[in-house]
Amino acid sequence: MSKSCSISLIVPVYNVEKYLARCLESLLNQTYKDIEIICINDGSTDSSYEILKEYSAKDARIVILNQSNQGISIARNNGLKIATGEYIGYVDSDDWLELDFCEKLYNAVKKYDADVAVGGIVKTSDKYQNQLLSFQEEKVYDSIHDKFIVCDVPDKSYVWNKIYRKSKLVEHDINFIPNVIYEDIVFTPKVLYYTDKLVTVPDTNYYYFRHHKTLVRIKNKKAKSDFMYSKKIIKAFLAEHGIDIEQYSTKTKKYRILGLTLYKVKKKNGKTEHILMNCIKW
Repeated sequence: MSKSCSISLIVPVYNVEKYLARCLESLLNQTYKDIEIICINDGSTDSSYEILKEYSAKDARIVILNQSNQGISIARNNGLKIATGEYIGYVDSDDWLELDFCEKLYNAVKKYDADVAVGGIVKTSDKYQNQLLSFQEEKVYDSIHDKFIVCDVPDKSYVWNKIYRKSKLVEHDINFIPNVIYEDIVFTPKVLYYTDKLVTVPDTNYYYFRHHKTLVRIKNKKAKSDFMYSKKIIKAFLAEHGIDIEQYSTKTKKYRILGLTLYKVKKKNGKTEHILMNCIKW
């Protein structure tokens, strides 16, 4: 796609043949049509590439970029290089968008001349569905403190429930760290720091699908190392700019018997939440 568009959706794709069609259908059927869908095939060895070609043959808004397997961060960075959109959105290929997601977020950023719009998050799996983040009103925030609070950073430093003004990403060279699993821990706080106005958008959601192969659920030494590395990087960056990231983190104290957590106390932003048996909250 050579001409510019309003929103570029960047979708890294790696061995997701089971989920890819659902993701693409949610993007192609958005109520807002002036979008391009940049799918980076990251060396898939299943039928993902064939599925991409099938969909791109039907709709010219799908752009396929092939690369050897280099990971999600490099895939996203390469997608940004060719994106023509005024705004950028990131979608994981096993997730999907509510059909009015792009329309509502784009209308909001244009209405307020905002750099970022953020929608709700629904975490879902084959067994459950849970609203992780939602907003009650369309509201603009411009202080870094307020933006961190409303986006629940760093606990929910998710990259994909937002759209970003591309010129801001390019101006401040905001990319993803290659070969690091917890890449959003660094990306999202940096974006919130370098951008001006952010607008919250109610009544539309990004659907975050958790399955047994989800990267962040892989418990290994690299995952733990990447998590600590990312935290160190963003903590140093924010400290350099006078921000203590720890003040925004949730502090949790657990009470266990025989290894079973019976009771938890969570403290964040001056609020305390008590949780009994992971189901009773007050």
